[in-house]
Amino acid sequence: MNWKFWKKNPEKQQKKKSKSREWVDAIIFAVIAATLIRGLFIEAYTIPTGSMEKSLLVGDFLFVSKLNYGARTPMTPIAFPFAHHTMPIIGTKAYWDGIELKYHRLPGLQKIKRQDVVVFNYPMEADPPLSRPVDKRENYIKRCQGIPGDTLKIINTQVYVNGKPAETPHFGQTSYYVKSDGSDFNPETLQDMDIDVQRATADDYIFYMTGDQAEEIRKWANVRSVQPVIRPAGDYEPQVFPHNPRYKWNEDNYGPIIIPKKGWTVTLDSTTIPFYKRAIEVYEGNQVAQPDSNSLVINGKPATSYTFKMDYYWMMGDNRHNSLDSRFWGFVPEDHIVGKALFVWMSWDANGSFLNKIRWKRLFMGIH
Repeated sequence: MNWKFWKKNPEKQQKKKSKSREWVDAIIFAVIAATLIRGLFIEAYTIPTGSMEKSLLVGDFLFVSKLNYGARTPMTPIAFPFAHHTMPIIGTKAYWDGIELKYHRLPGLQKIKRQDVVVFNYPMEADPPLSRPVDKRENYIKRCQGIPGDTLKIINTQVYVNGKPAETPHFGQTSYYVKSDGSDFNPETLQDMDIDVQRATADDYIFYMTGDQAEEIRKWANVRSVQPVIRPAGDYEPQVFPHNPRYKWNEDNYGPIIIPKKGWTVTLDSTTIPFYKRAIEVYEGNQVAQPDSNSLVINGKPATSYTFKMDYYWMMGDNRHNSLDSRFWGFVPEDHIVGKALFVWMSWDANGSFLNKIRWKRLFMGIH
């Protein structure tokens, strides 16, 4: 009888993993862990353009929370890890859209509020030639100006929501006409203030700056006047949503427009179809035909009204005259929402001198 049955048989002990196998296992674990963290909790994001200046600057590196609004479950599950929609170097698609899952969102900590800075997928990439799945569309970052059910209007650049003036972003900027006395401005001073300048005539300039900077420049000895650049009401801009000459709107004088809300039923006629047809057809996945300007046929049936299946949002950049936003392409559906911008963890100035590449004052700066 074997009285040492509790001792393991050395011959039956598992063979020790090779170094290469240990490395493979570690890499697989790291990829899975990082994918879960990026998908469910928090993700890094870089500011590529100046549409949010001066609230956010080109070269800011952000952390974006998926928890605040609730993380989306994967919609295009077969994709290359850590690549968004395009493979680095080779430039091919980083995903396979042969399998696409329905939109679901886990419970979040809060609802999107007005003035939140939000990362979302660019809705217009639903269209050819890209025709990307929702979660593989380009990431944009803007400020939420309108939530589901709001009525929004812009009067001389001032946003009004439900008839009340909306908060103006403190560090947001726009363009101003600046008239000098004929003497030039110090380029180093303008660079230190991070003000972009275009010269119109010998004495006239266009400055891109914040309201506080405009007040400061008004005090300069060689400045004769500082006036905001505002397109007058009725000056039709074809590029603004809904791209219909019936609505003679522009980026500075716009609306009113009602932002769709889940469960809201809208009457469909010539006054509403230009605003809501795209949401009904493209974002909510219906087959839509328009026999005339006053009616729609939805999924083969004539429709005089429509009830929305999702909430929608109105997003605008803080750099009001240099931002491609909802004024130009309309509503952002809830299934396009990625997360809430939390704070800047690094800021890199590509135009700064060697010793001033890092914007030290912006490190770990909260986003408001």
